[in-house]
Amino acid sequence: MTETSMALALSGLSFMMAVIWGGPLLRVLRHFKIGKLIRIEGPKTHLAKMGTPTMGGVMVILPVAMLTILLNAASLLGLNVLGRSVLVPLLVLLGYSVLGAIDDWEGIRGPRRGLGMRARTKFLIQVIFAIGVAFALKYLLGVPELFWFAGEAPFELGWLYIPIAVFLIVGMSNAVNFTDGLDGLAGLISATAFAAYGGIALLQGQLFLARFCFTIVGALFGFLWFNVHPAQMIMGDTGSLSLGATLAVVALMTGQWLLLPIIAIIPVSEAMSVVLQVGYFKLTKGKRLFKMAPFHHHFELLGWSETQVVQRFWLVGLLFAMLGIALAMV
Repeated sequence: MTETSMALALSGLSFMMAVIWGGPLLRVLRHFKIGKLIRIEGPKTHLAKMGTPTMGGVMVILPVAMLTILLNAASLLGLNVLGRSVLVPLLVLLGYSVLGAIDDWEGIRGPRRGLGMRARTKFLIQVIFAIGVAFALKYLLGVPELFWFAGEAPFELGWLYIPIAVFLIVGMSNAVNFTDGLDGLAGLISATAFAAYGGIALLQGQLFLARFCFTIVGALFGFLWFNVHPAQMIMGDTGSLSLGATLAVVALMTGQWLLLPIIAIIPVSEAMSVVLQVGYFKLTKGKRLFKMAPFHHHFELLGWSETQVVQRFWLVGLLFAMLGIALAMV
């Protein structure tokens, strides 16, 4: 079996596992009334989403974790399917999903109902996790620290690698979280970005990493089966925080993290819209740069339907993902 065929086979397997697991998960979430709370100041059309089961990121994480762990265990039998290097992104996926699940739960049933964890607390935990991961990437896995465009050998960044890696992991975790506001948007954008980095990993000969990426893509497609408009299930912070952080780790493992703002153009733009909105609001003492941030809401308030925003954002994301792969091949 060729390497591409193996990656696609794992993608198909994780897709089927996610779809099969999705129905029972949906019933469990509905039974325990784990439903999304909608911001009053948000677009009025979103009020119809009130009570939609959230924490759906579990649907993605479970099949990816099961397949990764089982296929690593298969190495004991002499089957060389997945290597231990993917345990680092897997641990990131699991660690940030636990953080996201706590945030989701506090927002639904906790004392800060409707708000979730305090932003400072969540950010501090994200940074602590990211520091540990950055050291693991540099000193345990010895990943290539930076590939420059058209460069054949990676650059060494020394101590600068740690703060850069931490910034990317925390930043992308929150960027995907900001993107998770419309049915299907975060799932489509994340799947496209992971597929792009899976292709880059294949080009580099990082076969285990490529297979891991496509396993996530398949699970995301399974999640999208239930998340397309009108969504039966919402990803929540359980999925968005973990997917964003894992995407950054995958980018760091390929050494092609300079391409991350291109391949993940939509999450990066969503995060920047929030930063610009807050900064402009403070500088102008109350004026707004966008009608609402993150800026997918801006386009909704301009009159675009939710489906139009998702499809057009995904088309832009797909185009830039292909551009990123092309730049990686230069």
